[in-house]
Amino acid sequence: MNTNISSGDPSVTQRIQTHLRSLHIEWEESHHVATTTSADSARERGDALAIGGKSLLLKCDDTFALFVLSAALQLDSTRLRAALQVRRMRFATADELRTLTGLVPGSVPPFGQPVLPFTLYVDDSIFANTHVAFNAGSLEYSMRLTLADYLRAAQAIRLGFSK
Repeated sequence: MNTNISSGDPSVTQRIQTHLRSLHIEWEESHHVATTTSADSARERGDALAIGGKSLLLKCDDTFALFVLSAALQLDSTRLRAALQVRRMRFATADELRTLTGLVPGSVPPFGQPVLPFTLYVDDSIFANTHVAFNAGSLEYSMRLTLADYLRAAQAIRLGFSK
């Protein structure tokens, strides 16, 4: 486990690291060139795309929430709207994302409270792998956790919303 604060948004990265330490969870980290897509991030980490946790900030009716699914899959918005019983749903804009999190697209980690101020939903696809990898507050810094440790730290609501 490396305990250095990474480049990128040190406050978000530090909150993740502090949260994981408080739970005695170890992680693997990698520093890499800036990546803006899940495929690029997986390639830089040397991981299969499927273990990547793709984080999407969505506005569901009047509330923002964070949704995490396997980076190898896509959001099924019809299925998600039905499951949450919301009428309107859209992706957060880059400006909204920056205002609400201090982050840029592609750097959002798959954590709600206490790291980010959102309800967190995890898709069933995350459970298909033994690990979860993700950019952690930076386009140049990734973390990898065991699935069990990620689920313990994330305290997410499980829901099926991928295709």
